[in-house]
Amino acid sequence: MQLHMINQRVFLSNNRLIALCAVTFICIFLLTPCVGISSDPNARISDHSGESVADGNGPTMIMSYNNEKFVKNPIASFAYFVALIAPTLVDNISSVNNEQHVAIISHKIIVDSKSFRVACEFEILGSGFHMNTFDSAGMIAAHTDELKKGKTITKMLDYIKFEGDGFGLIEIKGTITGSTRIVTEVDFQFNARGHESPVTIGLYDIKPKDGEYNYENRSNEVVARVNTLSFKKTKKPPRMGIKVASLSDTAESAGFFGGLKAAIVNLFIKPTKVDKLGNTTMLEFGYALLQKKQTFTFPKAKNIKEIKIVEIDPLQK
Repeated sequence: MQLHMINQRVFLSNNRLIALCAVTFICIFLLTPCVGISSDPNARISDHSGESVADGNGPTMIMSYNNEKFVKNPIASFAYFVALIAPTLVDNISSVNNEQHVAIISHKIIVDSKSFRVACEFEILGSGFHMNTFDSAGMIAAHTDELKKGKTITKMLDYIKFEGDGFGLIEIKGTITGSTRIVTEVDFQFNARGHESPVTIGLYDIKPKDGEYNYENRSNEVVARVNTLSFKKTKKPPRMGIKVASLSDTAESAGFFGGLKAAIVNLFIKPTKVDKLGNTTMLEFGYALLQKKQTFTFPKAKNIKEIKIVEIDPLQK
């Protein structure tokens, strides 16, 4: 029987090669991102858009969740979401020496085995107004179906305006699967504690004239006082739900009939189209509130046409 002697040099060489391969494998394993192993895969909501607001460079909201530690955020920071959800160019307009501030003052959560609901109250204080006006040409172009059929375009969004004090509620709803919490809806309610909402929107209709849709030919202009704006997680092009408290010709109190008109309109008003990144941002903001984060930074809004500080309300001209 012949015994084969092990070549010590070959043995050592093979061992070194095996060790080198093992070290390389471990390094690759540690440096490669682990997809789907996170204890909370919803820590970055993509809303099927592929866009993230993690490295945004818009304004930052600071949340105290405490009525006694009122952390002031300029109204322009809170209302920055309007520019993000706008499907067209917008003007960003504030009154001179604007003193409006917003604070997140509470945090309540209800959880069961399959779902959760978070309610965060906010307060708006201070004088002045802040508004975003929507580019009319862009808004008209967004209604391609009506344009093709030559129909009257109804309830076109002209502006969103914040003016006056008030209390609101941000309600976040979602589902739970194992350790994963997914935000499915975020509602902004502006009429909490029985206060009248400080948010109004301008709406108008446009009939085609000689086959053309022009802002100058608008009609049926109304001011709607907004109670709720809603954003939902969806695979379809996103839309924002709107519920109004009243309709009137001016921003003054609409009275009984204004409220009655609003109740009827709420039955038929269509959710308006919003930008995909804006909708994603609102869901991520809701997730930040769910986690009781202290700050949230908005992504940069790329469709702000002009930023204006004005002495005279453009709606009063």
